[in-house]
Order: sequence, then structure tokens, then C-alpha cells
Amino acid sequence: GILSIPSTQWEASYSIGFNTFSTLRRIIFPQAFQNCIPIFTGQVVSLVKNSSLVSAIAVPDLTLYAQEVVTETFLSFEVLMLVCYIYLLLSYFVILPASLLSKFYHKKLYIPEKL
Repeated sequence: GILSIPSTQWEASYSIGFNTFSTLRRIIFPQAFQNCIPIFTGQVVSLVKNSSLVSAIAVPDLTLYAQEVVTETFLSFEVLMLVCYIYLLLSYFVILPASLLSKFYHKKLYIPEKL
């Protein structure tokens, strides 16, 4: 968050004449938001996997149904691979907007991509 921004950013903004509100609005918050995007993305993916927030298919229910299908059909590999693909899709639809938002802020703040 805000504490991850170096104090030199504050000092530089004050030296060019920004007040506290302008410093927060134009310098600190955009950088702090950029730093928090990956953290929030991980939390949302975890929330989707660990709760029944997903409207029709909750992740624990999906694995339970997969186990029932495996016991009836003995097609464990195929069923579990299908479950993995569904997990991947659920996570992808959460990660994609966060990735686009992160790229937008990289371009807007002129932050070079990390290698």
C-alpha cells in the first residue's frame, strides 16, 4: 500500500510545490494502487476458489461432483482434467481484468516492465 512508496517520493513532490492532497492524489495513490493490484488479484482468486461466491458452481461442490462421477465411471484422469480446466477458466476470468489493469498502469505511469 502506501507504506511501500519510498519517502523520497513525498520529498520530491513537496520540493516541486505539491501540497499533501495533491501528493496523495497524483503521486502516492497511483503508485500504491499499482503495487496492490497483484495482491488483490491473488486474494480474489483465493476467494473464488474457497467460497460459494461463484454463482452456480462452487469449487468444493465441483470437486465433490467430480469424485462422484469418478466412482461411477472410473474415468478419473478425464474427469479431474476437466475439473482442472474449469478451475483454470474461473481463475483466468479473475486474473485477466487485473492483468489488463496492471498493464494500463504500467503505461500510464511509465513503469518499465520487470524482466
